[in-house]
Amino acid sequence: MTGDELRALQKPIKDKYAAEPSAALVTMHASAQVSQGNLTCSIPTPGGTIAAGLHPAAGGSGEWACSGDMLLQSLVACAGVTLSAVSTAMGIELKSATIKAEADVDFRGTLGLSKEVPIGVSAVRLNFKLESPATPEQLAKLVQLTERYCVIFQTLKNPPQLTVTVNG
Repeated sequence: MTGDELRALQKPIKDKYAAEPSAALVTMHASAQVSQGNLTCSIPTPGGTIAAGLHPAAGGSGEWACSGDMLLQSLVACAGVTLSAVSTAMGIELKSATIKAEADVDFRGTLGLSKEVPIGVSAVRLNFKLESPATPEQLAKLVQLTERYCVIFQTLKNPPQLTVTVNG
């Protein structure tokens, strides 16, 4: 796809959202079915059902997907799609592009061993390995815009309001 084709594809969507801002608000959905006996849950996706379980550092066997890994996979997926769209819009050829994410978690918190250790990810590192004839300045702008428009990156950077309901 060319930049012009991408702009043509998105133009009616952008026009609609400009004329009717409320149409741009989309509520995404996900669900999981818990399997108590084996400490897993199943998450249906358009690509098939994913079975998730405990990370090995929390007692899992490693045979199931881990939600922390899935968080990083979501980040690199979003960054990858965004990088592809932004490079297309900018007319930057990417001979190859690999995005890797790493996160630090101290499992003493989630295992209840220390109340002083926070539960969750304490640091995330995102690395772009790009091969392109573009200039270093163009690649820097590409990554800057990818960060700006990547929904998952921005969600991690600026956490949303969270609410929890039971039987709601």
